[in-house]
Amino acid sequence: MSFGGPQWPQQGPGQQQPYGQQPQPQPWQGGPQGGPQGGQGQPNPFPGAQPGHTPDWGALADASAARDKRRRGLLIGGGVLAVLAVGAAVATAVVLTDKSNDEAKNGGPSPTGSAAPTDSASPAPTFSSVAPLPPPNPMDFISDAKKDKAPLSAEGLFPGKKLTMNGRPYQKGATSSTTDCAAVTQGGLGPVLKANGCTRVIRATYVKDGVAVTVGVAVFPTDEKALKAKQQATGGIAPLAGSGVADFCHATVCLRRTNAIGRYVYLTQTGFTNGTKVTKGDKAVFQTADDLGTFAFNQIYARGRAQASAAAGAPGE
Repeated sequence: MSFGGPQWPQQGPGQQQPYGQQPQPQPWQGGPQGGPQGGQGQPNPFPGAQPGHTPDWGALADASAARDKRRRGLLIGGGVLAVLAVGAAVATAVVLTDKSNDEAKNGGPSPTGSAAPTDSASPAPTFSSVAPLPPPNPMDFISDAKKDKAPLSAEGLFPGKKLTMNGRPYQKGATSSTTDCAAVTQGGLGPVLKANGCTRVIRATYVKDGVAVTVGVAVFPTDEKALKAKQQATGGIAPLAGSGVADFCHATVCLRRTNAIGRYVYLTQTGFTNGTKVTKGDKAVFQTADDLGTFAFNQIYARGRAQASAAAGAPGE
């Protein structure tokens, strides 16, 4: 349907002239002379008016008003239908959105024919008011002999035939384990270990590019005893030769270091296999001592971490 500009009413065969007027010739119909109406060969601009007469202005105004009223009714009716259609679309969107949210909240649609879930079907979660215990601290296990129960051996602390630290490979030589702590020391270290309750010393030797190092781990009952032994330490751990490593650090100058972690004191003695004296400029010797000291520290701490992990998996024990 078109809603263009105003159109004048037209007559068809057998139709009554609206507005109570008699049928009149239309502008496109010829008059009695067969020419256009309105005179001077021009169409009559006022349909319904007799040629040569004044148009019925009232009738024309009524016709225009009737057409405007009819057009407004059509526009309003179309607008109402459009609003209803939009309203229906919005209502559908709201229903669909709500349904989608419900499904997400309830974990998806229920199977066909099943009843809607009730509160008893999905009870609210409950939480304990007791705070969980903190995880065990590895240091607790390597600081007291009463907790440090894992097996202890030379192969456990120094496994394999070689080790690599930061890309530097070291070949392992001889190893030993003894409960006579003073027997594997030099200088005044033996009496210090014995006085503080040393129960065992485990040693291993490594070599790389003509530099050898013996690392020893002295074991004490508690971390307090170990710390006291470290502070009082003098002399050093005796070098351990064998298994391809010649005797070293005898009648010459070598690098000695002492440190502690938990109830363990770890010591290193590092020098050249050819008997050359160690000086402050011998970076390879200092690097070797650092690497093996770090390795001993890591191995002892790993022992505590393994026991703490086992205890966390079996809290009742």
